[in-house]
Amino acid sequence: METTNLERISIRDLIMIAIGTGMYGWGLINVNIPNDLAEGGISGITLILRALFNWNPAYTNLLLNIPLLFIGYRILGRRALIYTIWGIASLSFWLWLWQVVPTPPALHHDMLIAGIIAGIIAGFGLGIVFRFGGTSGGSDVVARIVEQKFSIPIGRTMFILDACVLLLSLVYIDIVHMMYTLIASFVFSQVVSMTQRGAYDARSFMIFTQYPEEMSHAIMDELDRGTSLLKAEGGYSHRDQRVVYAVVDPSEVSTVRRIVDQVDPKAFVSIFTTQEQLGEGFSYLRPKKSIFKLK
Repeated sequence: METTNLERISIRDLIMIAIGTGMYGWGLINVNIPNDLAEGGISGITLILRALFNWNPAYTNLLLNIPLLFIGYRILGRRALIYTIWGIASLSFWLWLWQVVPTPPALHHDMLIAGIIAGIIAGFGLGIVFRFGGTSGGSDVVARIVEQKFSIPIGRTMFILDACVLLLSLVYIDIVHMMYTLIASFVFSQVVSMTQRGAYDARSFMIFTQYPEEMSHAIMDELDRGTSLLKAEGGYSHRDQRVVYAVVDPSEVSTVRRIVDQVDPKAFVSIFTTQEQLGEGFSYLRPKKSIFKLK
């Protein structure tokens, strides 16, 4: 059976997954372990085994993920399985390497800073992994399955799973270190979601106005943003009308509000957050406007 374009393995994806697991592994070895911070998921279990039996996390990470690979294959498919195997292997390699070449930051035993840094590094690293279609195994696989089946964000699912593993971590850390670890887990979940969903949020406007043409042209002329005129029908009057739809940068919200007030102060406006935008004006550079317009 031929492999479709959507199933092809991308070298860029593999490189970014390796970079992401490298960041995550660095934080685990150089921030979590030296500061007695626990971790969630399979990584947290490897830290428990390290504390109790002095087992190397690089090896236990491989062993514990083998059963989940079968689940990943049945649920996520061939491409996801390959990316997961690559993520698990990459993470185990980095866990081994950072133990051989340790580079711990000078945190001066400040547990709050350690917890925040651990959450940021781990969240950004795994956020990169998720953004390019990979996982590092463990609870990542479970979280991706939950996202696909129930549309629950990966960060939220992993926060719940991590909390469960953290309770087990009380066998080798005290309550104070567990609380700092919970701070790290919360920061981690936020950074994962932010990194995964795109560069930045935008604001979408739906403007119900009696002057759709004037409103549309005013937004396009002043902000250089594209607009769409959507056909709608009034629920009470059943009259046909056109709705102006536009997506703008958060810094441009006040400008759109001003335009609405100038064109039609009685317009009904709905503003909502758009998590990711693709296309000209967001993923590509917009044409630069000159300060001095030539007529």
